[in-house]
Amino acid sequence: MSAQFSLAQDSKTVQEIKELSKSKWQWMADKNADSLAVLFHDKAKFVHMGGTWGKDREIDIIRNGFIHYKKADIHEVMLEVIGNTAILWNRITLLAVVGSNEVTTPFMVTEVYVKENEAWKLADLTFSKLLSRD
Repeated sequence: MSAQFSLAQDSKTVQEIKELSKSKWQWMADKNADSLAVLFHDKAKFVHMGGTWGKDREIDIIRNGFIHYKKADIHEVMLEVIGNTAILWNRITLLAVVGSNEVTTPFMVTEVYVKENEAWKLADLTFSKLLSRD
């Protein structure tokens, strides 16, 4: 009975993280910086092709449209939950506006979530550019 309960909890956590990630992509597309500020951990790091920075700068970038994440086409999702940490990998094609240029880029995106005070917080978001556009 204990194993079934654990499996059910893991399944619930997996679904919760997948939905949270999906919401994050929509909030980024909508430039919903307020919802993202709640989701992002205060010590979160964001790794892009142009550099690495923290929560405040990422929120500012989204709020002011320096990068507009217009649409993430998600091709594949993989997820591992280890204790109070969830690691999600999305293989995506991202349509974004960077500066005044609209670009489409294939990425493998790694998202690390940590559970604090019964809430999942995004602690790391890393974009790794892929060589092919599947």
